[in-house]
Amino acid sequence: MNEPAASTPPARVGGGLRPRWARLGGTRASTNPALEPLLRSVRATHPKADLALIERSYAVADEMHKGQQRKSGDAYITHPLAVATILAELGMTPSTIAAALLHDTVEDTPYSLAQLRKDFGDEIAMMVDGVTKLDKVTYGDAAQAETVRKMVVAMARDIRVLVIKLADRLHNARTWRYVSAESAARKAGETLEIYAPLAHRLGMNTIKWELEDLSFAQLYPKVYDEIVRMVADRAPAREEMLSRIRGEIGDELHTAKIRATVTGRPKHYYSVYQKMIVRGHDFDKIYDLVGVRVLVESIQDCYAVLGALHNRWNPVPGRFKDYIAMPKFNMYQSLHTTVIGPSGKPVEIQIRTYQMHRRAEYGVAAHWKYKEQSPDGTKAVAGPDGAPGALEGMQWLRQLIDWQQETSDPGEFLDSLRFEMGAAEVYVFTPDGDVMALPAGATPVDFAYAVHTEVGHRCVGGRVNGKLAPLDSELGNGDVCEIITSKAQDAGPSRDWLTFVKSPRARNKIRQWFTRERREEMVDSGKDEIAKVLRKQNAPLQRLMRHDTLTAVAQGLNYKDIDGLFAAVGEGHVSAQHVVKQLLATLGGEDGTEEDLAEAVRPRRGRIAQADPGVTVVGADDVWVKIARCCTPVPGDPILGFVTHGKGVSVHRTDCTNAAELQSKSPERIIRVAWAPTASSLFLVNMQVEALDRSALLSDITRVLSEQHVNILSASVQTNRDRVALSKFTFEMADPSHLESVLRAVRRIPAVLDAYRVTGTTSTDPHRREASEPSPSAS
Repeated sequence: MNEPAASTPPARVGGGLRPRWARLGGTRASTNPALEPLLRSVRATHPKADLALIERSYAVADEMHKGQQRKSGDAYITHPLAVATILAELGMTPSTIAAALLHDTVEDTPYSLAQLRKDFGDEIAMMVDGVTKLDKVTYGDAAQAETVRKMVVAMARDIRVLVIKLADRLHNARTWRYVSAESAARKAGETLEIYAPLAHRLGMNTIKWELEDLSFAQLYPKVYDEIVRMVADRAPAREEMLSRIRGEIGDELHTAKIRATVTGRPKHYYSVYQKMIVRGHDFDKIYDLVGVRVLVESIQDCYAVLGALHNRWNPVPGRFKDYIAMPKFNMYQSLHTTVIGPSGKPVEIQIRTYQMHRRAEYGVAAHWKYKEQSPDGTKAVAGPDGAPGALEGMQWLRQLIDWQQETSDPGEFLDSLRFEMGAAEVYVFTPDGDVMALPAGATPVDFAYAVHTEVGHRCVGGRVNGKLAPLDSELGNGDVCEIITSKAQDAGPSRDWLTFVKSPRARNKIRQWFTRERREEMVDSGKDEIAKVLRKQNAPLQRLMRHDTLTAVAQGLNYKDIDGLFAAVGEGHVSAQHVVKQLLATLGGEDGTEEDLAEAVRPRRGRIAQADPGVTVVGADDVWVKIARCCTPVPGDPILGFVTHGKGVSVHRTDCTNAAELQSKSPERIIRVAWAPTASSLFLVNMQVEALDRSALLSDITRVLSEQHVNILSASVQTNRDRVALSKFTFEMADPSHLESVLRAVRRIPAVLDAYRVTGTTSTDPHRREASEPSPSAS
């Protein structure tokens, strides 16, 4: 939801308007052309639906938003209409679409929730209220984290609240170009962190993929553009291979008398980025850049296809996954296998039924769109509006509800939510054959607490696949875990468990147990945790752990003294990260704890031609002139001269940071200079190259520079955690007008995102294409 622009208050809402809205009821076709595309989408999925509710809710929304505009200049009603259309295409029913049309009225207009409940009933009012709460979510402080907690509660009551919110965020993401870059980047970060993972949890992959790609393009535009280019460059060869593979699979299945539909799989740029940057794969080695999907009628046909394909091509060991026998947490079912296909290249194949495919695309929305059954073939438990029960098939949501009630610190709750949304899962069996979903890397202790709190507290050992295993050993998919417990009355968890448990539930339960332990131990533990976080962030420990600083933070968090603060951290009432954030804030944030070096770019080694600097002092021909290395001006740059003590005139760019200081302190020593390059003049240039890290990158850049006939004096490369390499080069040029062609040549190198001159000035260098754009590492 975007805050609308100032508007004229709409007419009073009440008994006078309601009869007009009521007259819109009936099954006749709508006469409003703006509403007709939405109604067509609803009729396509629900041909017998009564559309009067949608028409009436649109009339209310249109009336209440009258005079309001979006940032794009469009009438504000276009936003709820677009959100409703997205939901109609997902197959949602009239009551959900009506809530979508009304979702901004309570927040942005005088229309009250009480009046909405009176006009449309409790069901729609509950959904609108839930979405209104969700829209106020931003991340960082306690009040905002508590609002996220309310989101979880709303999801538990009716999952349609979250479906509406995801559609709302999707339409806003499509229009981020109309808001400020800062606002769009913040919302894109929220989307990748919370909303796209929630869409994944609901199995709504069509929504997830678009949210991820839109957010990726907003946050990392250079990397996004480069991956788009790399995918496009390889598209013809990939399509040719895909066509060949589809044909061979079709022939094989025809011979086996299996009816199937064989298609390619669309490529999502954020997925490619994740595999390249996060998992460290080279672009050319990402397995599923060529992917095939086989759709069949029955589960038996799925396994028949698998056997036929493994008979045709050799499978890659360790790359087979059976999500039919063991569905994912979001109800996803499919067989995944990778085979060595034509030309010896790996091809990833997904095999599923048509019903599984619909569920994979639409997730929980498939229930409304296709009247889906549960994965086991039984009819899903119905809730309001024909919806499945709130927690039906959503074990992860039930767990989320449990531990949000157990976590008192809002900051810790938000951190746990981010972890829960982003974490991969493993599936572990109990001795009785029940399946427990746990975070990847979970241990027998996590398993014990997932079974029951008391089982976790009394855990003293575990057997994995029938063999004794350490409590900190990692569990894998398919492991059978059995917990050994102690019957001693004083049995309890170990504080060391906090160093290796992965699940929020286990961590919270262990911390709660230690609230009954001695206060002195908690004080020491909390102090150590804070110091550990400070050291991890390379923060100045002595400055931040001073008595006055800690006292101020303790009082700000409503603890009576420093020991009370330390004890709260040790007991888990407040996280060490939250305390450190407050400590940093007392010194002006993270930037206030670091020295601002702000040094100019200066090569340690290298030479500059001494014969002719290419600059003369206006009105004097016999003055010694030298080019300043802090800003390395070249012909064409605006320049000024500064008379030094015994070292002639130093020439700077007019926007050089040092020149600005010299002008303010000694304006009388500033003189006019002019460019006068000769054939013997050489000029120093500093260039920076941003590129996706790959092998032979540095050699490719130096080869191109050599081909451009520049003399390289120095080179350095640094790669950040996002695998973006920053290469800095210093070289000499006789003709700086040639610089732009050098930069263009470097930009054409594969995987290079940008190349630009570095001047160490306060202004943007004209050679940089997107200088104001944040780099991926800034996220």
